[in-house]
Amino acid sequence: MQTFIQLVFTGVQISAIYVLFSLGLTLIFGVMKIVNFAHGQFFTLTALLISVALPFLIGYGLSTLTAYLISVVVSACASLLLGLIIYQGGLRFFQRDLSGSFILTVGVVLFLEGVFLHYFGGVVRSVPPFVEGSISLLGVNITLQRILLIVVSLSFTAVLFWVLSFTKLGKAMRAVSIDHEAAMLQGIPYKKIAFRGFMIATFMGTLAGAMMAPLAMISPTVGSDYLVKGFIAVIIGGLGSVPGAIVGSLFIGMIESFGGYFFDPSIANISIFILVIFTLLVRPNGLLKNG
Repeated sequence: MQTFIQLVFTGVQISAIYVLFSLGLTLIFGVMKIVNFAHGQFFTLTALLISVALPFLIGYGLSTLTAYLISVVVSACASLLLGLIIYQGGLRFFQRDLSGSFILTVGVVLFLEGVFLHYFGGVVRSVPPFVEGSISLLGVNITLQRILLIVVSLSFTAVLFWVLSFTKLGKAMRAVSIDHEAAMLQGIPYKKIAFRGFMIATFMGTLAGAMMAPLAMISPTVGSDYLVKGFIAVIIGGLGSVPGAIVGSLFIGMIESFGGYFFDPSIANISIFILVIFTLLVRPNGLLKNG
């Protein structure tokens, strides 16, 4: 029983990162109708900057928590600036253009991975946990770092649901995702809504990188791994569906946890791709996407 509880918790923790990541992808697709392959670079840049800034700040006598908070703020601002440059310099000209945005964002990924490799090197980096200790829950020891990850993921997911459901911006995003031309006829400024949606999605990717930095080995290509799983999650749940992104992320997290324990990670990955194929055959639009 303890093993089962541990595997469930591990699956939830894995899912928490994929939820943050896939929600950003879903939001961009829903508002702009593009698939942003460069989304993983915001994750990567944030994690890399934290891995560099954190030891530097700790070396000046700051506590780990204070140094981490400063590192997160600085890294998040840098990633948001990168998102602004990518949007204003390219993606705003390819809204609702799947082929054009695909070519552009793949090119951006290749360029940025080269830049990251040049300036940060190819050495794999690690970040110490900024919350020490663990608690015992149902006979299973759980680190506070992982609990914080889950709490942050749940909190920001709830905030996103609230924004989309009850705010003027959220209602405008939903209207644009359903029919952008009709929304424009009702006076909704599509370009402004698309920009704000893209920046919110960029922040979600940045947040995922910040929360995952103490739990993963960081390299200039780390975001690509999460990008693939994030896309799989939104494909399973349905492109443009926020609940679908959450359900898809839970599927991926549980398969990785249970499959990796009872078999091995390669079998778990194969199972994930089989699930994607099955979903596309049975529900081409995803589990929670109508039409």
